[in-house]
Amino acid sequence: MKTLRYTACLMLVLTSAAALAQSDVQRAFDKLKSMAGTWEGKTSDGQPVTITYSVVSQGTAVMADATHEAMVTMFTVDSNRLLMTHYCASGNQPRMLAALSPDGKTMEFNFLDASNLSSPQAGHMHHAVFSFADDNHYTEAWTWSKDGENKVEHIDLHRKN
Repeated sequence: MKTLRYTACLMLVLTSAAALAQSDVQRAFDKLKSMAGTWEGKTSDGQPVTITYSVVSQGTAVMADATHEAMVTMFTVDSNRLLMTHYCASGNQPRMLAALSPDGKTMEFNFLDASNLSSPQAGHMHHAVFSFADDNHYTEAWTWSKDGENKVEHIDLHRKN
């Protein structure tokens, strides 16, 4: 009987943990959906940037279309994971896995894998952090990795509409 109770308790804990993870993923994805519209800002060196967020594929994906080097980033939920695929001007497509901060103000994307990447040393986006000040202001920090060296580009954005 103790084994049955132990198994039941363990199943309850595991189910609760999975539900919590899934709710964090859904919360992060809903945050991205709420960004639908046009955002404007500047890069670290003062270059203007416009990013248009669109909810596509009947709400199953969010597309960020950036004027900065004409790049597109797609966000999708895959089971209990939030994934980003960045279609980079360098010709490769890194995929990153999201982690949401407990307060919901930061979404961190860590490199998972990439298509069309000739080697791990080839230039590619390797990390991104989105920090939300409020519903109308946020920053993106993108880490470019090449030959073992990293360069971070910061973009400050505000909602245009």
